[in-house]
Amino acid sequence: MTQTKATSAVKSARRDAVIPADRHALYDAHKYSAAIRVGDLLFVSGQVGARPDGSPEPVFADQVRRAFANLKAVLAAAGLSFDDVVDVTSFHTDPENQLETVLAIRAGEIGEAPYPSWTAVGVNWLAGFDFELKAIARIP
Repeated sequence: MTQTKATSAVKSARRDAVIPADRHALYDAHKYSAAIRVGDLLFVSGQVGARPDGSPEPVFADQVRRAFANLKAVLAAAGLSFDDVVDVTSFHTDPENQLETVLAIRAGEIGEAPYPSWTAVGVNWLAGFDFELKAIARIP
């Protein structure tokens, strides 16, 4: 690889932060970016059902709805929508009892087929939250 091509490859792999306009307080409190754009991919940090002050929605269904809304806000800040998402990982503190609620809300949020790949993981701690979404999107 020539020097020019090597420099170009390094520049295309540079991390660019994506920050939604109405971001919640957790980004600053825990020092992370809402998403990082690298080349034609967007890596979205885990989105929880956080209110603007960083506190969790107290009702589980509302927490799930707000997590999706926060994810959509990050995607929109990058000029994307859920249609651009290729991979999702969801984290659940009580999957057996939460799954029905999550699936009902998800059905209204993810759009038409083909759907992104999706992995659901049961966890025992989410820093006061009960649900989290992490996603990877392709930038057209």
